[in-house]
Amino acid sequence: MTRLLEKVCLVTGAANGIGLAIAEAYLREGAKVLLTDIDETRGAQAVARLQEEGLSAAFFCHDASSEEQWQQAMDAVIERWGRLDVLVNNAGIAILANVEQLTLAQWRKTNAINLDGVFLGTQQAIAAMKGHGGSIINVASIEGIIGEPMVPSYNASKGGVRIFTRAAAAHCARQGYGIRINNLCPGYVATAMISGGLQNIGDDAAQQFQAYLQQRIPLGRLAEPYEIAKAALFLASDDSSYMTGSDLVVDGGYLAQ
Repeated sequence: MTRLLEKVCLVTGAANGIGLAIAEAYLREGAKVLLTDIDETRGAQAVARLQEEGLSAAFFCHDASSEEQWQQAMDAVIERWGRLDVLVNNAGIAILANVEQLTLAQWRKTNAINLDGVFLGTQQAIAAMKGHGGSIINVASIEGIIGEPMVPSYNASKGGVRIFTRAAAAHCARQGYGIRINNLCPGYVATAMISGGLQNIGDDAAQQFQAYLQQRIPLGRLAEPYEIAKAALFLASDDSSYMTGSDLVVDGGYLAQ
């Protein structure tokens, strides 16, 4: 359990769901991890549990859409552990509303967190890593590859993440920084984001959607967060040393048909 031994990592949106699962996977492979999130209560509770197990975890309250708070988060991780080796840009939101219903404010909020936050984090991480190299993992989505009528702002933001990652990865490679930047593209995962969205559309519609997913996903179920975390572990480790500017899709076969 030493694939990330002594590596210093920062994971955003890590108070629960995929982000927390990634942070735990990294910690159990020997990393030191700063978990960040806007949910200070849940984030602090998660870190307290991890610290009780003797793991090198810390928490920082952080709005990923804020440039100032990104600088503060970077200062916090470097002050605590002296460097940054891995960044996971995981923080994100989804607003259910089709293109006719979506407001400009909702569009901007989604993109501020999902896309601007990834840009800010990537930029800050490059500055911190380019003296020694590292891995940046931008959590996109299969929804950045296909369209879903009820989440156009989410589709746009995640599609933006995917192409931005390619541009940043090519730049870092050409500059010889030793920084790899890749997209992690999950399919449907059993998290609060999915369950909360289903609650908002009503019981009948939620049941219909769950039945649709079971039929649409060849593996017949949603992913568990730890299954996405395993892919994030691969991208953080030297096992993915020849990957940069790539999409790693983990979707139970959703895009295969």
